[in-house]
Amino acid sequence: MTTPNAPAPIQRVARPLGLAACIALVMGNMIGSGVFLLPAALAPYGWNAVAGWAITISGALALAWVIARLTVRLPDAKGPPAMIAAAFGPVAGFALGWSYWVSIITANTTIAVAVVANMTPIVPLLGQVPALGVGATLAILWATTALNLRGAQAAGSLQLVTVILKLVPMVVVVVLIVVALSSGSAVVAPFPREGLTLPAVTASAALTLWALLGFESASAAADKVADPTRTIPRATIIGTAATGAVYLFVCSGIALMLPMAEAASASPFAAFVTRYWAPGPANLIALFASISCLGALNGWTLLQGEVPLAMARNGELPAWLGKTDARGTPVRALIVSTVFASLLLIANSLNGLVAIFTAMALLSTSATLWLYLGCAAAALRFRVAIPAGVLGVAYALWTLWGAGLSVSGLSLVLMLAGLPLYWWARRGAKRLPPAQFAEDAAV
Repeated sequence: MTTPNAPAPIQRVARPLGLAACIALVMGNMIGSGVFLLPAALAPYGWNAVAGWAITISGALALAWVIARLTVRLPDAKGPPAMIAAAFGPVAGFALGWSYWVSIITANTTIAVAVVANMTPIVPLLGQVPALGVGATLAILWATTALNLRGAQAAGSLQLVTVILKLVPMVVVVVLIVVALSSGSAVVAPFPREGLTLPAVTASAALTLWALLGFESASAAADKVADPTRTIPRATIIGTAATGAVYLFVCSGIALMLPMAEAASASPFAAFVTRYWAPGPANLIALFASISCLGALNGWTLLQGEVPLAMARNGELPAWLGKTDARGTPVRALIVSTVFASLLLIANSLNGLVAIFTAMALLSTSATLWLYLGCAAAALRFRVAIPAGVLGVAYALWTLWGAGLSVSGLSLVLMLAGLPLYWWARRGAKRLPPAQFAEDAAV
């Protein structure tokens, strides 16, 4: 049975994504700027951040299970916003879908900044000359968009390559952590005498969730996936669990084994390799870290076209955003999204790279949390994965509070700001038939 918010089928010309490509999409979107820059943001929290990681991984797995089960329960609901619309109506589906689109655009700005930030050990001018850094970031945003304009298969192929390459710096750091700890050469930050504190754990958990955003990626791109009701749940759980395990060990190791000043640098992975190995390999690790961030940006760019495409085909956004080319690529949605990402970057260009990253990461996390909250509530509404749904609701509300009232309030305002556009689109022309969307090649 078709759900009220299910978008029209997308004409498929390219081969659909299988399990391996879906896992690569999920892990590629999650293993990106988060693991390579978060040690800098988490360094002040010390052991509190380790507790934050444990809570975040548990909450993310609960939410991932909720979305996976909803995918099976609502096979025609193409993505989390459609699941929420099926449970609570089209207005709720639009509001949270709009918030998700905002979070993706914000995330792409953040990740593009991370690509450049990780290159600063190799090209210091990128961090020393703000205009050069911003220009390089804009170029990366548009180059990734150009790749996705070639179609989902081209983007998926890059994901497989970058997921493999981005494991290189992780493996190097894991080996260095083990060697340093076993040889006694590591100086690990002591556990605080006062113990862990709830405010610090809460604040660090809000930041750590940024690194795990993206476990819903396979569900959001359901129209590009082969056998989605079977492939998407498996890819979601496998990708989330594997990524969480890597983050807990690697990120915590760097934050606790580096002096505060080094951990807070724009490229903490390179700083870690410099201290425990040598500067030469550190530059190579910085290059691989940039490649990893580029892979994450590629995956999120795919989604920043798919989300508004589905909303336009539902009559929630202007119909011209629902046009695709002969390969089924949402050209207009991709270009509009990248224009907004570029404007967001320019508006924040006076801040330093790490400051931009931290602020945009919190905003993107908060905007996405509303979507996760809606999915957990939808699971309770349909009586699907009830224990995970209850845990997901509690975790989402707690993390919204941890992100801060100002950030979470801003994300709520941005979500509500889309409603006038929704009502305007609803009052416009009738929803176009699917054939009309598929036949456009003159974008």
